[in-house]
Amino acid sequence: MAQTTRHIERRLGDAMRRRLPRPIAELAMFTLKQAWACLFGALMLAGLIGSDLIWNDAWAIKRYDALVIYAIMLQALFLILKLETLAEARVILLFHLTGTAMEIFKVNVGSWAYPEPAILKLWGVPLFSGFMYASVGSFIARVIRIFDMRFAPYPPLWMSFALGTAIYLNFFTHHYIWDLRYVLFVLTIILFIRTRVWFKIAESDYWMPLPLAALLTSFFLWVAENVGTGTGTWIYAGTDGLSLVSLAKLGSWYLLLYMSFVTVTIVMRDALIASPLTKGHAKPSDQSPEEQPRSS
Repeated sequence: MAQTTRHIERRLGDAMRRRLPRPIAELAMFTLKQAWACLFGALMLAGLIGSDLIWNDAWAIKRYDALVIYAIMLQALFLILKLETLAEARVILLFHLTGTAMEIFKVNVGSWAYPEPAILKLWGVPLFSGFMYASVGSFIARVIRIFDMRFAPYPPLWMSFALGTAIYLNFFTHHYIWDLRYVLFVLTIILFIRTRVWFKIAESDYWMPLPLAALLTSFFLWVAENVGTGTGTWIYAGTDGLSLVSLAKLGSWYLLLYMSFVTVTIVMRDALIASPLTKGHAKPSDQSPEEQPRSS
């Protein structure tokens, strides 16, 4: 499947470059590859929208339960079609578990609610919700692979894992003690300000600062959340379910994205490079491969 999609990408890119100015063709390919990377999340969002449009409360199966079945089928298809590797699926399962745990906590402290009835529901949380978090992990894993991404210079692994853990814990502890999100925002900048996200379109290498990439991705996740909220699938406390999700949630997505990225690096160490890179993904000259974070 990977070889097939690369072949399609190459032929599509060649066709675009013959017909369009190179910058426009490269932007079009970047957009298409991003869309391909977020396939799982897009299909989950389509499931929310489609089920909201067609569902009848008189049907024997509840909408939330149908979404659980739909999500499981999607995950199975992704594995069968080799759109995800088994290693990636294991990490995505971790997203599902940690995401569901956070959903249970947040629902029971009143941050938001799932108003519809369901059988496949734990402490007020339908089990499909974990797949929404898993879709973020799926996107990160797929986008790294599809764009042949490298992150350089990457900070020591223990620092990134400590930051990811602190972010996750703060989603719980800020209900009881001081919210550390502003400190965590600053720490993401301090830790990753030098890190470039190198990515490939055709045979050309491009880069973007990691904090900027995280901010842009967070914005699109915020937009997707607004679409999901518009279906009434979940309702935030103090809202009618029709208004836009607060821009403050953009900051939450920004932090959650870092936590998700750090989790994905558990199985994608090859993308982490300790020294700066240049065009062409040249091997750093001041470090041997044994000293790279990916070998740790």
